[in-house]
Amino acid sequence: MAKMVYPRILTPSSTSLLFPYTHFQKSLFCPQSLAISTKPISKARFSGKPGGPSLMTRASSTATAAVVSDDIADILGEVGIFTAAGEPVKFKDLWDQQDGVAVVALLRHFGCFCCWELAATLKESKEKFDLAGVKLIAVGVGTPDKAQLLAERLPFPLDSLYCDPDRKAYDVLGLYYGIGRTFFNPASVKVFSRFDELKKAMKNYTIKATPDDRSSVLQQGGMFVFKGKQLLYARKDEGTGDHAPLDDIFNVCCNVSTA
Repeated sequence: MAKMVYPRILTPSSTSLLFPYTHFQKSLFCPQSLAISTKPISKARFSGKPGGPSLMTRASSTATAAVVSDDIADILGEVGIFTAAGEPVKFKDLWDQQDGVAVVALLRHFGCFCCWELAATLKESKEKFDLAGVKLIAVGVGTPDKAQLLAERLPFPLDSLYCDPDRKAYDVLGLYYGIGRTFFNPASVKVFSRFDELKKAMKNYTIKATPDDRSSVLQQGGMFVFKGKQLLYARKDEGTGDHAPLDDIFNVCCNVSTA
């Protein structure tokens, strides 16, 4: 039986329907960003920006509920990807499927400068995740040699970086894809407010990290948090550079049960 969760309150720009190219035929989610509240019983705490509203207050009691498949973790768990070193691995092997907490960040592709910025931000936050016992998993579209370019030049820890050259996980999670989402969605303008961060992340950037399959550059990413097989948070990037606020991710990880 599917369970009901409530979508985050969205801004007009984030709900734009310009060129809504998606993989709905393979998706287990409706075309919305989702935030699922958790129980605040963990003692782990992050030193991120304080004072942000909790996910509970970000949910609208009057919003239309979204249907999420109860077996999303099982289906995603069987998806095969690769480590940055080229070893095949399945999602279910990346974290403890009983009680482990994992932040799964799906980047666009390894040659996307916005993804270098996101990867740099995740790297800076990795110590916080580690101290809280949270596994950081960053997945990008491309082959291991492309992932290694990002890992070496950014740099980014290889043990947290994975490759999905065929975009299997992106299809399962129903992440957006297409020209409109990539180039024309209003949510993409957010990236211009982070110019300094982009400039810093692109210091050693190389376009050579772009996938050989050029159709992959039209893929958008997303952010997910799991505790074991329980999905705690799900957000689909509306456009290029429309990344999940890390404060939201920290709040979820702080409030997740470790019992």
